[in-house]
Amino acid sequence: MPLDGGITNRNYRVRLGGRDCVVRLPGKDTELLGIDREAERAATAAAAAIGVGPDVIAFEPSRGCLVTGFIEARPVPAEELRTRAAEVAEALRAVHAGPPLPASFSPFERTRAYERTARERGGTIPEAYPAVRAAADAVEAALPYEPVPCHNDLLTANFLDDGERLRIVDWEYAGMGDRFFDLANFSGHHDLSVEEMETLIAAYFGESTPGRLARVRLMRPMAAFWEGMWGVVQATCSELDFDFLGYADEYLGKVQTALDDPDFPRWLDDARAA
Repeated sequence: MPLDGGITNRNYRVRLGGRDCVVRLPGKDTELLGIDREAERAATAAAAAIGVGPDVIAFEPSRGCLVTGFIEARPVPAEELRTRAAEVAEALRAVHAGPPLPASFSPFERTRAYERTARERGGTIPEAYPAVRAAADAVEAALPYEPVPCHNDLLTANFLDDGERLRIVDWEYAGMGDRFFDLANFSGHHDLSVEEMETLIAAYFGESTPGRLARVRLMRPMAAFWEGMWGVVQATCSELDFDFLGYADEYLGKVQTALDDPDFPRWLDDARAA
C-alpha cells in the first residue's frame, strides 16, 4: 500500500515475514540532493537503538532501498508539537549523543552544492540567491560548532506518537552537523515564537541564554535557505508531480523576512559572544 506525503521518494507499507514494514524506494537522481543512503541506514539504526527511530530490517546498497519496521502511531499536528518542546528536546539530545555518522551535513556547503548542481542542469537560480548567499556566509563565519549526529529535516510529517513517546522517521538527510541547526529546523517548520524557542532551548540545555537563542534565530533562516535551494534542484530532476519552484520561492521568502529583521546584526553579535 502506498504511503502518501513524501516529496522525494516513494514509500510503501508491506507485509514481510509476518510484520508490517515500510519500503522506501529512492526518487530519481536523489544523489544530486546530497543524500547518502548508507548514512541514512546508520542514522535510522542509531535512532532505533534509543527508541526514537524505526527498526532497520533490510538495506540494499546498490539501489539505496531501505526497509524499516512500520510504527503503529498517529501523526502529530504542528500545533501539538509546539506544545511538546520538552519531548522534542529530549529526543534530539539523545540523537545528538549517538555514534558518529558516515556523512556530514552543513546547510552552507549544501546550498553551495545545490547552486552548482542547478546551474549545471540548466535550473533557475532565484534572484534572491546572491544576497542570501552573502548573509549565509556571514552566519557561517559567526557559528563554529562541534559536529554531532543530526536529523536535519524535522518536518511535522516526520514526527509520530506511538502512544508512549514521540518517534522520528525519515533520516535520509542525517549527518554530522550542528545541533543548533536541528533546533532551528524544528523551530522554523513549526513557526515557534521567540518564547517557544526559548522553551525549546531551555528544555535542551537546561537554560536559554541570549547566545543560544541567537544561534537558533540565525540558523532558522539557514534551514529555510537549504529548503529553498533543495526545491531548486528538485525542479531539475524529480519525476513527482509537485511545484518545487513554488516551494523554493516560499522558503527563500522566509529567509528574506529574517534578513529584513532589524535585529539580525544583533543576533550575529550575540552568537559570536556566546
